[in-house]
Amino acid sequence: MTPGESTPADVVARWAVILAGGVGSRFWPISTPERPKQLLPLAGDQSLLHDTLRRLQPLVPGDRTLVLTNEALVPAIAAASAPFGVPAANLLAEPVPAGTAAALAWAAVQIEQRAGRDAVMLCVHADWAVADEDKFRAALSHAAEVAREHHSLVTIGIVPSRPDPGYGYIRRGPAVAGGVYAADRFVEKPNRARAAEMVADGCLWNSGIFVWQAGDFLDELERHTPEVAPALRTARHGTRNREIGARTFFAAVQPVSIDVGLLERSSRVLVIPGDFGWDDVGTWAALARTRALDAAGNAVYGPVYTKDARGNVVHAERGAVVLYGVSDLVVVTREGLTVVTTIERSADLKALVESLPGWLAGRPA
Repeated sequence: MTPGESTPADVVARWAVILAGGVGSRFWPISTPERPKQLLPLAGDQSLLHDTLRRLQPLVPGDRTLVLTNEALVPAIAAASAPFGVPAANLLAEPVPAGTAAALAWAAVQIEQRAGRDAVMLCVHADWAVADEDKFRAALSHAAEVAREHHSLVTIGIVPSRPDPGYGYIRRGPAVAGGVYAADRFVEKPNRARAAEMVADGCLWNSGIFVWQAGDFLDELERHTPEVAPALRTARHGTRNREIGARTFFAAVQPVSIDVGLLERSSRVLVIPGDFGWDDVGTWAALARTRALDAAGNAVYGPVYTKDARGNVVHAERGAVVLYGVSDLVVVTREGLTVVTTIERSADLKALVESLPGWLAGRPA
């Protein structure tokens, strides 16, 4: 099937695209470039990537699931994906980081070439927690129907549970159908006061869940995203487009996020509110929302004993941890290292890691 060829509506395939290339420095010291957070059991007993693949299986089989990651992680990602039937050819390695616009564009090119321009892409990240998985899948299915019917770029905006300054927001425009709205504006992470105002105004969290037909998405990138468009045209329409390599493609693009590079520029973006207990598991503090809590509100993993301790997050990979008479702490142990901070300051771990001497942070001295 050629890239421009359409398929009948009743046989259009759905494809899952999982972004799994980040490092997750806010989960130092256990998240490292060799073992990033998507390969760690942060929200439950299995890794975040395992949970993502399992969550999508009822909607999309493994042979129609693409996982985007960096070259160094391919072996680990392959081992985690194989039990779900994801073939090696579906692991797309980014030779250099180039932003989400390029990553999703490259995935869309592969899908268009394999399944035609009408194939629907369900794009998610590998480091989320979802409380109600049935509602999550229902929202993705609804978004797929809207994307096909309206030939639009659809995002699922999360109904906020709090005014969180750690998330971007989407302001809804006019309704175009029941429960479907034009996306009026994307807002980068606001301060806490502005976040409270936006929640009161009915804005939604920008989840990073995107659904679209491959051809519609690629056409919009060619129109609105000059950072990617020249390399994309070669990959889609060149005489050797099927042979163009990832290294060539990624070397020719300018890094830009999909939000800035396309969604803020296109007039074909729709948003659907979603309410299924979504969390992006961005910091240690998030585990107090995504893990099961004990009677005192502690979120613990590993051999942990607490007494008169409340609201703590503990992740013990090596050795036992005992907390007595303390509250709102984050305690993380691994072989040869223990980190203790507060829930509030745990969001600053990226800055801490950048300040550490190389021998302590795991970098060469």
